Amino acid sequence: MNLAELNYLVDCEWLAAHLDMPELRIIECTSQLPNYFEPSAADGLELTSGRPLFDEEHIAGATYIDLLHELSDRSKTNYMYAMPSADRFAQVMSAIGVSDDSVVVLYDRGMNSWAARIWWMLRCFGFDNAAVLNGGWTTWSERGLPTSTAASSYPPATFTARPRAGLIASRDDVLATIGNDRTCLINALDPDEFAGRPPQRYARNGRIPDSVNVPFSTTVDLPTQYFADDAALRQQFEDVGALGKERVIAYCGGAIAASNTVFALTRLGVENVSLYDGSLTEWTSDPDLPMETG
Repeated sequence: MNLAELNYLVDCEWLAAHLDMPELRIIECTSQLPNYFEPSAADGLELTSGRPLFDEEHIAGATYIDLLHELSDRSKTNYMYAMPSADRFAQVMSAIGVSDDSVVVLYDRGMNSWAARIWWMLRCFGFDNAAVLNGGWTTWSERGLPTSTAASSYPPATFTARPRAGLIASRDDVLATIGNDRTCLINALDPDEFAGRPPQRYARNGRIPDSVNVPFSTTVDLPTQYFADDAALRQQFEDVGALGKERVIAYCGGAIAASNTVFALTRLGVENVSLYDGSLTEWTSDPDLPMETG
């Protein structure tokens, strides 16, 4: 089965009908930023695993992947979730049973961006047969579809990482966009963060100059975890001038919310899209890099 034919997005009914597919691998990707919307965020963001939630209950047959501890290069202290090496990524995927021939469905219990982040990482390492579950855990659980409290695992497999160039943007790539009208730089945070209003979650408030704003909350309906329909998404990106550019780079605070942006743009057929992995966590830590507010 080729999930590209479904444009990398499946609904809960589709997944429920395919739970017995031998090559299917269902992966929960939930991580947590528990104090992101709290005043304490000004003293530092808390990054925690979503594994305790998975252990309480999950989609039947699913396994869990820990973005924070398993798939982030923790040596890069000015990143929130730095991309791992190809070898590390292949090791983790192999251990949880994802092979080169697997059919992978990813979900989370937030705003789909944790699942979109893992989807983008798979794409970066040459694997395209993955999809995000539209509606995520919210819709799956509300509809009473099969869940489990038992530990789940798939047999170990062999995953081959084939890194693709151009899907992850560096700080220098982003710096080169400033004043370059051939590139669109999209900030996926909410409008208050885009404007630089408090609370201060990063070293400096504001946005990278020449950014446009497409908030993640307008691409996904948070109460249901459904993505906006393709026509609405296309209009949003068209309104900010993202369509028709030679390159589009998306960023946020730690390259999580912006994963929804690159996922949506890819599904809309936009080419030459990349994710700024360091995002504001890296950018704002360098006082010599420009910021805008207002």
